[in-house]
Amino acid sequence: MTAPLPRLTAAQAAARLGVKPETVYAYVSRGLLGRERDARGSTFDALEVEAFATGRRRAAAQAPTHPTTGMPLGVVHTDIADIEDDELLYRGRRARDLVERPFAEIVAWLWDAERVDAPDPAIGSAREMVAALPPHAGAMDRLRAALTGFAADDPLRHDASPATLHRIGWTLLTGLPVALGGDPDPDIALSLTRAWNAPASVGPAVNAALVLLIDHDLAVSTFAARVAASARADGYAAVSAALGAADSPLHISAATRTARLLTRVRRGLDPERALAEALQDGNGIPGFGHPLYRGVDDRADALFPFIAALPDGAGTMDAVHRLSEVVGARARLRPNVDLALAALASGARLPEDAASTIFVIGRLAGWIAHIAAEYAEPAMRLRPRGEYVGR
Repeated sequence: MTAPLPRLTAAQAAARLGVKPETVYAYVSRGLLGRERDARGSTFDALEVEAFATGRRRAAAQAPTHPTTGMPLGVVHTDIADIEDDELLYRGRRARDLVERPFAEIVAWLWDAERVDAPDPAIGSAREMVAALPPHAGAMDRLRAALTGFAADDPLRHDASPATLHRIGWTLLTGLPVALGGDPDPDIALSLTRAWNAPASVGPAVNAALVLLIDHDLAVSTFAARVAASARADGYAAVSAALGAADSPLHISAATRTARLLTRVRRGLDPERALAEALQDGNGIPGFGHPLYRGVDDRADALFPFIAALPDGAGTMDAVHRLSEVVGARARLRPNVDLALAALASGARLPEDAASTIFVIGRLAGWIAHIAAEYAEPAMRLRPRGEYVGR
């Protein structure tokens, strides 16, 4: 009789797959790998691990292309976020499993950096910059102004050490909500909700959204932050580059477009009519479809359960369902995180552009993580070569 193959330990399976042991256990929890447990711990079938490794190599060997345009892509290695089997993971842990924990706690884990709060003088400078804006200034205008105030008040910002970058990150995460009108609070989500005079009951939904929005593959704003960091821009400047890319109708500003669409439906406009009006800007159906998911955006699916508990949650979810039925039947698209954020703003009775503010504060944690990673790479590595095609 042939002797059975020796089984692999978790460390051996991780080495074979080129991942961390905790990622191996994440595969197990999602049913992608089997394991046996005894007094010595977890063991894995060597042939199953080999087959899984081969499948991963085959997928990686395919020339990467953009999921929408099909154009060839460059690849930037990252150990921050991943999307596998329609699930968003942060360093091998499902993002949806982290939404009940405080946003600041998840950030401290992700950065491996102890929290420090924004100094009062810096908050004062940022508030003055925001106050100088005209009354019609939008959320992204206020965020950029506040960022400028924090940067101008920081004479040590040009130090590219991890400690300085993480200090900048904490300054922005704890200071921006206050600069925008909130009150200081250990709970960043509550501090942010107070900028809109929202009740504390809104806090859990905002906290969940912040956690779910930390990172998502290599979005254009994240890449912009890394490009700036590759030229050794300071933390504020790299975040400013990210904000510039984010303030666009196909990225974070899509959340505000979706909020306006949802508001029209909630006010009684027929969903088909509201969609027809929203499509006139030529930027697609706001709040629906994402090339990285085959069905519902994992972040939206995790956030929708929080909406029902909001002050106006029931009416909001009714509008969400009516919109989803029309778009699903006509375009076969499923909700994405922009629709969930719009529902949060509507259900909590927040301003429409609050959706963009929540998106930026959450994603800022991911931007800082990516900036730190880029500082550890050779400088200027993200300067591509142009190929002249003119006459």
